[in-house]
Amino acid sequence: MEISDELLCLFSADVSVQDDKYVVEVPRREVETGSVEAGSTYRVALIASEDADESEDASTGAPPEPQPPVEVGETRYVEIEDIGKQGDGIARVERGYVIIVPGAEVGERVKIEVTEVKSNFAVGEIIEESF
Repeated sequence: MEISDELLCLFSADVSVQDDKYVVEVPRREVETGSVEAGSTYRVALIASEDADESEDASTGAPPEPQPPVEVGETRYVEIEDIGKQGDGIARVERGYVIIVPGAEVGERVKIEVTEVKSNFAVGEIIEESF
């Protein structure tokens, strides 16, 4: 799939029903980081997730485990909220998912590339400081 150079942001979201319309919620971080502006009009592309038809785990009948909200190679704008025990910056994204950012300081807003993804945290490398 070819992705346009005009892409402003990329995120996962559910489609909900409100009255007589369907709604896709834009995460607050996309507006706060300047990628999107409230009140403006944008083109939206919807791509089915790989597990769209998997509403339950076939072996247990339980709902599937939530997947990490980031992928290796993904670029994100994050704000460092804390410092971890090893001195690395800590950012939180959807559902409180943690991204560890070595070399970042509390309060910094940085552009990162996700380099490693685990079930409960990811690691990101700074590619642009102070956006």
